[in-house]
Amino acid sequence: MAQQTITALYDDYDDASAAVAKIEALGVPHSDISIVGSNEGDRHAGRIIAPNAVGDRTDTTDSAATGAGTGATVGTVLGGAAGLLTGLGLLAIPGVGPVVAAGWLVATLTGAGIGAAAGGLAGGLTGAGLSETDAHTYSEGVRRGGTLVTVRADETRAVSVMDILEEHGSIDLDERAEGWRAEGWTAPQAAAAPNPSAIVTPSDGRTRVRSYPSTPV
Repeated sequence: MAQQTITALYDDYDDASAAVAKIEALGVPHSDISIVGSNEGDRHAGRIIAPNAVGDRTDTTDSAATGAGTGATVGTVLGGAAGLLTGLGLLAIPGVGPVVAAGWLVATLTGAGIGAAAGGLAGGLTGAGLSETDAHTYSEGVRRGGTLVTVRADETRAVSVMDILEEHGSIDLDERAEGWRAEGWTAPQAAAAPNPSAIVTPSDGRTRVRSYPSTPV
């Protein structure tokens, strides 16, 4: 059965995490969900126990705090969170800066330096099937303080996943990008215009959640 990669960007991490919890309750495996949220100013310090306190395999807290390099620590979320969010860790993504992240997308960003080589978050997203333009826009959204949720779902769950992501307050990506461009932001241009058929457009015309045919990562 064909899989889709469904994406949504949030201004508020709590909204994104609530959507993730509801998607897990729907039965989507943890291995098919990912969350990446800005940790600018160490804003999520209260959510994760310090790496040394939980015996993490790698301590890159300083790197994550400065946004230098690409490294990750597996943290433990405070407050009784369950599922995917218990694996939330610290990560520094080139071009984006410090983030907290968990899920399948993290592996594509940290494995053997792939994140740096492929262009950080945007490279990981294009590798997962997103258009280059959308990938760079989502990356900019995280850099500016947002939280990105990506879900791989088959056609039996795709619409329900999109409903959940939208009802928790995901933003209109095109509208937001237009505002950034008005401020002077310029996204790298794709080498060729994306194939319109590459984006799965729900019949209800929603604009705050996007879906693409999944590409193995």
